[in-house]
Amino acid sequence: MREYERWMRQALRDLEAAEADMERGFFEWACFKAQQAAEKAVKALLRAHGVVRGGHSVLKLLDVAREGLGVEAPGDVREAAAELDHYYIPPRCPDAYAEGSPFEYYTEEMARRAINLARRVLTWVEEVWRGLQRR
Repeated sequence: MREYERWMRQALRDLEAAEADMERGFFEWACFKAQQAAEKAVKALLRAHGVVRGGHSVLKLLDVAREGLGVEAPGDVREAAAELDHYYIPPRCPDAYAEGSPFEYYTEEMARRAINLARRVLTWVEEVWRGLQRR
């Protein structure tokens, strides 16, 4: 329970930081932090059950949750994870694009969508956590 709370608290803070960045116009950072929030939320679930897994792909972490915990993420959560995974490297690496800087490629709508996708992953993790606690 302690590991879950530790990781989930940081996931929630990352989501809050993503919202703040979006409001300030740092759309690339909002997208990256939304991905980080989702990643840490899924890791919270895994680590709370003794499954320590490296890596940063939210989608692959959901696969680990299925294999290790027997919980299957619904299609919309898997879609959210797959989209968020696109925001792990490009928003922060100047050489991710052939020209320009990362911030030139991100919009407010992209940031808003990433935050909503992350929120969906966090909601699912919290639902699963409550369900596993009842077992």
